[in-house]
Amino acid sequence: MTVSELFRVSSSALTRHKLRAFLTLLGVIIGVATVVGVVSVISGLNVYVKDKVIGLNPDIVIFTKYGIITSREEWLMARKRPDLSLTDMEVVRRECVQCASVGARGERRRPVKYEEHVVPEVDVQGHTPNMGQAMNFDVNNGRYFTETEYNNSAPVAVIGWDVQDELFPSVDPIGKTVKIDGYPVKVIGTLAKQGSVLGQSQDNVIYIPLTLFHKHIAPDKDIGIFVKPVNGVAGVASTTDEVRTILRAIRKTKYAADDPFGLVTAELLQALWNNISAGLFLLMILISGISLVVGAIVIANIMFVSVVERTKEIGVRRALGARRKDIRRQFLLEAALLSSVGGVIGVLVGALIAVAVKQVFPAQVKPSFIFLGVAVATVAGVLAGWIPSNQASKLPPVEALRYE
Repeated sequence: MTVSELFRVSSSALTRHKLRAFLTLLGVIIGVATVVGVVSVISGLNVYVKDKVIGLNPDIVIFTKYGIITSREEWLMARKRPDLSLTDMEVVRRECVQCASVGARGERRRPVKYEEHVVPEVDVQGHTPNMGQAMNFDVNNGRYFTETEYNNSAPVAVIGWDVQDELFPSVDPIGKTVKIDGYPVKVIGTLAKQGSVLGQSQDNVIYIPLTLFHKHIAPDKDIGIFVKPVNGVAGVASTTDEVRTILRAIRKTKYAADDPFGLVTAELLQALWNNISAGLFLLMILISGISLVVGAIVIANIMFVSVVERTKEIGVRRALGARRKDIRRQFLLEAALLSSVGGVIGVLVGALIAVAVKQVFPAQVKPSFIFLGVAVATVAGVLAGWIPSNQASKLPPVEALRYE
């Protein structure tokens, strides 16, 4: 029997019972749609987190009191660590040979006011003057503060887009004086619009000199120390080790003791997200896998029923010269066609789900996801049809012809 004849006979057999075939496909459709939808959303999230959420240059290393916390025990241990201070930053700046740039940042949420306009919760950040260049801040109008302004604790500020929109809806903010928690500072620059990340605005910020920040916003010494290696990304590991050695020496940390500080890098943040997304991915694959298994069982059951219903047809074909492998191929092809059609429909449904989710959440559908969905469905159909096709091929022609 030729391939074209196999397709013609198998297609004809499937179209005899359209409703039954469709109901058989539901398990496969749901499973494949879930796989494609989940993989598309997670893939979109991975790109989104890398580009938007992490937002940290790959050649920047941050030393903080807390670092990346993944458990309650780590949080309790981190709280016992001493704060990092400007003095620590100055020692690192002076002693680190492989550091191209060393800066620092402090952060608190405070109310900001201009005349009658008030923004109750603004992310106020104190920076060293080199942070603007190291972190590639996009100043839209005006300028960033200088080294002299930093050294003199000058009351100047660079404001984010949301702060500008709330406090200065119809006037130029440059040169105006706003009050941060009651303390007056002059606006010298505005930041370009950054947008939101997972519903959290990135524009509700104000940057001021860290010296001013410590004097009037947050008297405590807790800061994050930013380090940029001389050799860029290639020098991250060696520079990190050098700064760790310096900070451990400042703290007089024993050789066997853990670091009295935490680390934050783009690579560590990406690894943390990958662990989270991998767990979510495995969970959803398990759920969709159950749907595929159910779909395969239903296909196998329907194929067994089909073999029984078409016993006489099988006997006639065997009597007319059809070989056992022809019968086996026919039923295997029917199962594969059944599941692959379900796979195609499932891919379309999954893609539509991803497109709908993309309106409020990051998602992307790649051609490889489409191929994966159809391939998984087809394989499930072939496996489900293997036993029924073998059973059909082993029917004795004489007994099959007698069957009523």
